[in-house]
This record gives sequence, structure tokens and C-alpha cells, in this order.
Amino acid sequence: MAVRAFITGISGPVLTDGERAFLRAEQPWGFILFKRNVENPAQVAALAAELRAAVDRPDAPVLIDQEGGRVQRLGPPHWPRYPAGAVFGALYDQLPEKGLRAAWLSSRLIAADLAALGISVDCLPLADVPVAGADAVIGDRAYGTTPAKVATIARAVADGLRDGGILPVLKHIPGHGRATADSHLRLPTVDTPRAELERTDFVAFSQLSDLPMAMTAHVVFSALDAAQPATTSATIIAQVIRGAMNFQGLLMSDDVSMNALNGSIAERTRASLRAGCDVALHCNGKMDEMRAVASEAPVLAGEALRRADRALAARRPSQPFDRDSGRAELDELIAQAGIA
Repeated sequence: MAVRAFITGISGPVLTDGERAFLRAEQPWGFILFKRNVENPAQVAALAAELRAAVDRPDAPVLIDQEGGRVQRLGPPHWPRYPAGAVFGALYDQLPEKGLRAAWLSSRLIAADLAALGISVDCLPLADVPVAGADAVIGDRAYGTTPAKVATIARAVADGLRDGGILPVLKHIPGHGRATADSHLRLPTVDTPRAELERTDFVAFSQLSDLPMAMTAHVVFSALDAAQPATTSATIIAQVIRGAMNFQGLLMSDDVSMNALNGSIAERTRASLRAGCDVALHCNGKMDEMRAVASEAPVLAGEALRRADRALAARRPSQPFDRDSGRAELDELIAQAGIA
């Protein structure tokens, strides 16, 4: 059966009969899990398997946002807490090798957690470069405030995931660091001149453009397209993301149910795909919205399908790793640095 150009969430920890029928009929490319979908390891593993069975595709990607810090869908008592991105940045400032090692260890440990559950994709790393006065939605999730530092640490994070058999998703392309609003709540506008964006915000993404997948930013860059946020801007996707940044991987929208976007869910989905996103992401698990997304999501074909296939093919076998010694080393690095 043909695969459709969207990723969907579901409502709870088990599939309902209605959701199972929807997935079988509409064939989303992938799935995304949130805290509402998580109870314990056995349940999450069973849910991931059930999602794939519903579409009869053993390789269908199952995504999650497992960054550490404030954004961690899997947590105690069944999974450990992981550091926020800023912790790696602080370690890096003390000694770059320690910062990079801690970043790799954290994401390698996360990868082991995810692989054990059948989750195959983590929406990580961030390449956003925050500035003074920006909204705190990025904040300590960022690895630093300079593009070179952010890109270097983000690379270590991506490597840790890939070494553990998990595909990374670069976010939020072409940059959310300057946004003065939380795009979950309203649409941010950045009025920075293009030359400055190219010198700062865009640099880290350009250096990571070989990663297999990326997620867009619901942010208006007035110097590039004053009318549309990056997610629905054909200009930004063609000229900046695919052009100047040379990102050729699978491009997914950020969640189309976020309040930054205007119009109905169907209109938002249509706009993001027409602008150049390969797949639309919908997260909240509300069936009426899921149906609206599906109604606008075409069958994956052409270059979008080739990018999707290349992304899945980029997944590596997990490399040998001792989780207990890895966790002890990570904790020791953080303790030595005196970072909470």
C-alpha cells in the first residue's frame, strides 16, 4: 500500500479501534510518541510494535522528542533523567573534549533507551543559536550561543544517536534561536537582516546539512519572506534550506497543530507540503485533526519519496556500548564540572 506524506500522533498508551482503522486506511509515513503515550517500557515497546503492525510496515519510523532537560518524554521511574543541552555547552567551555564526550554519552545512552523500545528516531539535535532577549522556549535546550560551538556539540549528539542505531532529526531549521515568542503559542517574527542571519543563525545548520532529517521552524524571517513562516514558505525552503544550506535530507514540518500557524489544520498541512516540506507532522492525537491532515497528505512520490527512503536507509546498526559504565562516566563528567 502507498505511504502518505504525514507523521501522526495518537491519543493514549494503546491504540483504539478507531485509530487502528485510521492508520490502516491512511498509511502515515511515521508516528510520534508523547508523555500521554508512555506508561512503562513493556507498554511502549508493545505500542511501537502495534503501530507498525497497523500499517504493515516493520520499518515505519517511530519518533519521540527525547532531548534531556525540559524536553524528555521518557523519564523516571522507568528511564533516567538526562542533562539539558546547555550543560554540554558549559562543559565545553571548561574543556571542549569533556563537553563533546558528555554530549556523545548522553545521546548514546538515550539511543540505548529508545532502541530497547522499538523507537527508531529522536527529534534531536538542536542547532538553534539563542540570542539575548529571545523567548525561553529554546533557552537551556541550546548548546551555546555561537554557531561553531553549537554545530560541534550538535554533531556529537547526532553521532551518539546514530552509533546507537537511532536516526537524528535536526531542528529547528533554519533557526529558532532569535524568536521572541514560543511558536507553540503564537507566531514569532524575526526582523534580523539576511546577511546577519547567514553569518550567525544559519551557519550551524549548514554545517549539519548532511544529517538525514530536519524539522522546520514556525518562525517568520521578514528579510526572507515577510508573509510566511519557514514551514510554509516556498522561498525559505527553496532558497535557504535546500539552497544556501544545501540540506538534501527529509524535511518535516514542526507540528501543524501549533498556534503559530494560521488557518485550519487542513490548510496548514496543505501549505507546508506545497511550500516544500516532504512530510507534515501532526502531534496531538485528535482524530478530527488527524483526518484533516490525512485528507491533504499526498502519497509520497518523486524526490520526497527518495529522500524518505534515503533517511531510513541511513540508520546504522547499533555499536557495542556498556550502558552502566557510560552512565557512570557521564555523571562523573558533570560532577567534576560542578554542573547541576
